[in-house]
Amino acid sequence: MTKIWFLEDINVFGILCPHKFKRFKKSHTFSQYKKRDYIYLEEDTANKVYLIEKGKVKLGYYGENGEEVIKAILTKGELFGEKAILGVENCNEFAQSIDHNTSICPVPVETMQNLMRDNESFSLKVYKFLGLRFKKLERRLEVLLFKDTKTRVIEFIKELEDDYGHCCPETGDTVINHPYTQKDIATLIGTSRPTLNTILNELKAVDILDFNGKEIRMKQID
Repeated sequence: MTKIWFLEDINVFGILCPHKFKRFKKSHTFSQYKKRDYIYLEEDTANKVYLIEKGKVKLGYYGENGEEVIKAILTKGELFGEKAILGVENCNEFAQSIDHNTSICPVPVETMQNLMRDNESFSLKVYKFLGLRFKKLERRLEVLLFKDTKTRVIEFIKELEDDYGHCCPETGDTVINHPYTQKDIATLIGTSRPTLNTILNELKAVDILDFNGKEIRMKQID
């Protein structure tokens, strides 16, 4: 599961954006979104794949009671709307910018399929990404359904370690410089921000980790 949002440690955007392919570069443009702008809504036609050049995007859906359920919060270099590649006709989620200046590379599914058909290596990378994406979402759902809040916090920090962690040469600690706010993390693990902060402070008190803003320093999480 290491580097789940990346393929062979290479940024997904850098691999998949049509700007990297000469024959698509001139005709391809980026789309700009402000905070709270929707990129697509549930039941919209699924005819594009989207890559984030900069900013943050929230994926989710609305339950029967109108409650918002967040599936993922994605950042620079990540991809969404990938089910269109598999032939899904309608979006089953919404995608919303949660940054003041989000830039998106929209790729028509036909373009993506042409690139995959003409380039076997590219195609294999796309399918590898899809497989890892689904595996991670399944794992997160299992954690949400069957784990208590403290365990969900620790499991999420382990995910952050895989994606953003590096070893501090001076102390040997694992330093995680991640893109999420505490509100983002609380939303993703299904708890409140005060509860999350309480648990982080409990872990800090027993010297398991330290945290400051968007940096977490892990010391001894098994």
